[in-house]
Amino acid sequence: MAVMTSPPLGSAGMSDVGQRLRDWRTGRRMSQLELSAQAGVSTRHLSFVETGRSRPTRDMILRLAEELDVPLRSRNELLVAGGFAPAYSESALSGAPLAAILESLRNVLKGHEPYPALLVDRNWTMIDANSAVGRLIEGCAPWLLEPPVNVLRLSLHPDGLAPRIRNLAEWRGHILSRISEMPDLLEELRSYPGGIDKSNTGLVVPLRIDDLSFFSITSVLGTARDVTLSELAIESFLPADETTAATLRRD
Repeated sequence: MAVMTSPPLGSAGMSDVGQRLRDWRTGRRMSQLELSAQAGVSTRHLSFVETGRSRPTRDMILRLAEELDVPLRSRNELLVAGGFAPAYSESALSGAPLAAILESLRNVLKGHEPYPALLVDRNWTMIDANSAVGRLIEGCAPWLLEPPVNVLRLSLHPDGLAPRIRNLAEWRGHILSRISEMPDLLEELRSYPGGIDKSNTGLVVPLRIDDLSFFSITSVLGTARDVTLSELAIESFLPADETTAATLRRD
């Protein structure tokens, strides 16, 4: 998910395409000059678009969205706000068009064994997981494992993985920093015990469960042209030390 890209604050519910584009630009910390140069439009015209004095064409909306790295779902919303039809399909996960790609992603999960890996959607709902994930979720409350399984809730809930995470406050800080665009879930997860520690100065934020230690990699489909596919991500966990690697290889 790029990784689970967040919409800029302040754009929700706004119907004006110019204001939405401005919110995305400021959220990306780009000046009008920078964006206009990259998109090949004049700064004056971009200013007129953002203030509503000029109505952008469909091509301009898509060009600006591309330069701003706007997620496909939000690109469709920009087009609708500008009076145009969506440009990107949104296929059902269970539909035939995605079957071959999902099968390939499941092969990626299996190929990552003996280390854990799982496939999630934009809401952090688990779509699939390899057999190595079973070791991590041992002892979790059955209700947390009933579909749809939210992996962040499973990770931080007191009845989930949390009691076994040795660096819980550090891991909580990492997780909560990734979901600012999901206020309801963020509020729920913040209510769980465990504190927050953002003092880590290491190269990565590790996940330490029992005697195992991991770092994670998030992978997305870089060429997706379908909204559903663009919002899928594989979370892969790799051993952070030789003890973890040896333990999982032995199992």
